[in-house]
Amino acid sequence: MVALGFLVALEIAARRYGGVPGPITNQVREVIFAPKPGPLYGGLALMMVVLTWRQRFIAAGAAIGIDAVFVLARWAVDAEVPDGHFFGNGALWVMLGCGVIAITRRTGQERVLLLKGVGLGLLLVAGRKTGDTWLLITAKTRPTVLDQYVATADHALGNPSWLAGRILKASGPVSTHVLDLVYAQLAVAAIVVALYQLRNVAAERRFPRHHLVRTFLVIGLLGPAIYMIFPVVGPIFAYGPGTSGTGGVQWAVADLWPHTPPAVGIPHPVTYDGITPRNCVPSLHTAWATAIFIHSRKGPRLLRYAGTFWLMATLGATLGFGYHYGVDLLVGVVFALTVEAGLRALDRGWDRQGVQLVLYGTTVFAALLVSYRYLPVEMARHPEVSGPLLVLAMTSVIYAYVRTTRLWEPKAAPALRPEPQPELV
Repeated sequence: MVALGFLVALEIAARRYGGVPGPITNQVREVIFAPKPGPLYGGLALMMVVLTWRQRFIAAGAAIGIDAVFVLARWAVDAEVPDGHFFGNGALWVMLGCGVIAITRRTGQERVLLLKGVGLGLLLVAGRKTGDTWLLITAKTRPTVLDQYVATADHALGNPSWLAGRILKASGPVSTHVLDLVYAQLAVAAIVVALYQLRNVAAERRFPRHHLVRTFLVIGLLGPAIYMIFPVVGPIFAYGPGTSGTGGVQWAVADLWPHTPPAVGIPHPVTYDGITPRNCVPSLHTAWATAIFIHSRKGPRLLRYAGTFWLMATLGATLGFGYHYGVDLLVGVVFALTVEAGLRALDRGWDRQGVQLVLYGTTVFAALLVSYRYLPVEMARHPEVSGPLLVLAMTSVIYAYVRTTRLWEPKAAPALRPEPQPELV
């Protein structure tokens, strides 16, 4: 009910501030009309963790068959397809169909398990719609941005976005294409890790207490609320041409990125357009990549390597493409660890260690934002002090998280030695 109320509130906000349909309308529309790019088949894959292998093949075949019918019908009537995206209706139809089967044909634990699988898949799809609506609201309700404050504070770290941008431009198109793929397909990496974690659901007939999808969804729901408090558009928009050539220069403070770092001055809020999302602080791509890294640690070696690569490549992409400042990444890591700690503490019943960890992460997160807003000039003028302090603040949260979660890990009980038996005389 809470999730439904949240979606209804976003639906109303989208129509009020943007005059466009919200997440509920967009999702219902995709039952018939061509879907926008999104994780529809990823949601189907997550739902199928509760099915047997035979049922999975039937569900996948049904989804592909339904999509084929829709594609042929659109081709026959020459219907317009947004962004050339033809597929996805079939996955949505199968998920909804499984929900109907769960209600009408299943009972007891089997019904609950199938409904949980359907809900998990639909939540992943709805999360994308919710995020799009959030970004629209940030652009419409926050006419000014705080990029000058964040760019000034970023001097404490040596303006890493400017450095990464120059390196990426000099490294050639291959590295650019690789990082662009990693950045755009973050949800695919999350689904791979989640499918590994949920691989035994069908056999055990229950979901694990904690898995990546929960963290991913909570990060996506809470993160945009911070955008409303701390609206920032990013280096390529505030100090560069934007992502579509020279169109963004008219709103930029100056056309400097990535060759000339901005000079240290007295920052002030800057008016920006009503289209570009204010989605920089915290860096949710960094937060999601951090969550993928954490949840891949207990997987096989290949999955651990992939999680590490995705985190490093995401960090490089967020900076190299000019989407984020360096200080955005620090709060993104702290944000991810705090959310992850909160979810794990919730499963454990909020013991003392969990409460302390969440409070500490929240305090550091708030302190970083306050310092970016009210101390950026002092940070820029004394980078030899402020830079290490910023990194130390993030590192302290990492240390606290690792230390606490290790204490939460179940300890292997030592094997008992058999008592010596008395010899019979």
